Amino acid sequence: MDLSKIMAISGKSGLFKIISQARGGLIVESLTDGKKMPVFASHRSSVLEDISMFTYTEDIPLKKVLWSIYQKEDGKEVSIDLKVDGSVLYDYFESVLPDFDKDRVYPSDIKKLLAWYNQLLQHDLISEPKDEEEEEVAEKTEKEETADTAAPKKKTEEKPKAAKKAATPKKTAAKAEGAKKTPTIRKTKKG
Repeated sequence: MDLSKIMAISGKSGLFKIISQARGGLIVESLTDGKKMPVFASHRSSVLEDISMFTYTEDIPLKKVLWSIYQKEDGKEVSIDLKVDGSVLYDYFESVLPDFDKDRVYPSDIKKLLAWYNQLLQHDLISEPKDEEEEEVAEKTEKEETADTAAPKKKTEEKPKAAKKAATPKKTAAKAEGAKKTPTIRKTKKG
């Protein structure tokens, strides 16, 4: 699962897919309604790849947490209502991630995570996470495959350039005929 192209923007509901890069930021498309919009550096936004959940031992990357929910729900949407009490959310999340830090993970965080899970599931963006080494190997082979499938550029033989002619002074019509320049007399006004 590649979460490096999916982002959450503070103040906006839902998730967004990064489409391209603009001069002042990014162009994203909403996974909810498909609308495109610019995201500037002043927006508080996070790529899902960089988000992790607090546990008592170490932080768990979001893709592993999403995969745990996927396994618990057998590939279906979340079975609980997202508007339930915080204690019910804690109980549900404890079955997904048993050692999560209850002091630093709030019910609002769990609600947001479960809403993201449902949205990613609708767009078929959840898959089993790979180890970091496996991901690097997969990326390298993918890059090699795209390089191999790209049409090889034909090398054009460089033709020898024609020798430059030496610069010759331009002749005026009068000089070409051999005419000489005659001095002219100026008349000045005296006063």
